[in-house]
Amino acid sequence: MRLYNSRSKGKEEFVPLHKGVVSMYHCGPTVYDYAHIGNFRAYLLADILRRLFEYAGQTVKQVMNITDVGHLTSDADLGEDKMATALKREGKALTLENMKTLADFYTKHFEEDLKRLNILKPHEMPRASEHIAAQIALIKRLEEKKLTYRISDGLYFDTGAYPAYGAFGTVHQSDEDHSRIGANKEKKNHRDFALWKFSSGGNALGWDSPWGMGFPGWHIECSAMSMEALGESFDIHTGGIDHIGTHHTNEIAQSEAATGKPLARYWLHNAFLSVDGEKMSKSKQNIFTLRDLAGKGVNPLAFRYWLLTAHYRKPVNFTWDALKAAEHALFKIYSQFFLFGEAEGKLLAVYLDRFSAFVEDDLDTPRALALVWELLKDDSQSDGDKKATLLAMDAVLGLRIEGVLSLKIPEEVLVLVKEREEARSAEDWTKADALRGQVKNRGFGINDTADGAVAFPLPQTL
Repeated sequence: MRLYNSRSKGKEEFVPLHKGVVSMYHCGPTVYDYAHIGNFRAYLLADILRRLFEYAGQTVKQVMNITDVGHLTSDADLGEDKMATALKREGKALTLENMKTLADFYTKHFEEDLKRLNILKPHEMPRASEHIAAQIALIKRLEEKKLTYRISDGLYFDTGAYPAYGAFGTVHQSDEDHSRIGANKEKKNHRDFALWKFSSGGNALGWDSPWGMGFPGWHIECSAMSMEALGESFDIHTGGIDHIGTHHTNEIAQSEAATGKPLARYWLHNAFLSVDGEKMSKSKQNIFTLRDLAGKGVNPLAFRYWLLTAHYRKPVNFTWDALKAAEHALFKIYSQFFLFGEAEGKLLAVYLDRFSAFVEDDLDTPRALALVWELLKDDSQSDGDKKATLLAMDAVLGLRIEGVLSLKIPEEVLVLVKEREEARSAEDWTKADALRGQVKNRGFGINDTADGAVAFPLPQTL
């Protein structure tokens, strides 16, 4: 297997630290609001990795953090904690109890969204607020190495005292740029980052520490929790490409400065998702959640399918038309698989060997999906063999195609399908579309073939 390592800027053969076992850490959500569709590209990358390793017979230990404190509104350690902002938005007092209630609410919805997209729940999902002691202990190690200094708003990592800073070779903003946007004048260097921020202005979001009441910096949280769960060195760390310049650069600096060991041996980053060619922003009202997709009547697995049609390192542009087309394609796969019925067969090595070659080449899911279609159209293969082989492929793709065999089609749905056929014959397209919607709302799809309409069950997504 070869993976693109963002740190070395090239594809590398993957060799785990411990034979037969793969350890992975993924930057998870800050639970101050619902996750948006762009966030889920990173979580799908994590899921495909896990599925691929398990498909290859590896044991996987997968950890994804939940950030429920310490993530400020600015990566320059400025602004307010996002959790505090959310508490104000909802008219709640700034207390640790209210913060936990808020985090519980959005974490629950996040986990439900993972289920909707058939993303396997990570083995561990540590919360930053529940691992304060580990974060303080790690900061103490840096302090002992004389890599910290204190200013009025917190304790900072001294990048000037750590020559290896800048693991990805990222060009940071100049001091002039930081001055223009209001950088902290007390910092020795604009690259220096907070390890511990002091509570101020009546802010109750804080814990006791050797440096005073406060809360951890966003970066130290991931370092402490990943090492606590997986050890001081582990195999893979993933996240969005936006994490490279600051968050992951700082994670590497503080972790490797403390331990003298590589934090993660492979760093994988997914590219951005834009909407109608523009960056997502509240001002443009183009930030969508899975609930927005459901409101448009779109099956969430269609969004998963759409993401898989592009390589994870390539930018993607979300449009409603593209999503509808993806749903149409996915439903065709479901309908053809449903028609295989009770057929049994063997795995087709000629297809699975190619499938493995594609996904093991830096997770080339577009070519893997193209192979699915090639198999479906291959009239030289039996239905049973196609069925068995598609199920094996779906262990990695996670489209839940086995779910279409779990339900029988009730009579009421067959009646609606017949009524729709009559409406189509009468060229009453409005009624036909409405009837298709009624069928879909009951958990079934319709595929129009040369021999007439075929109804099939849709996999349950929650």
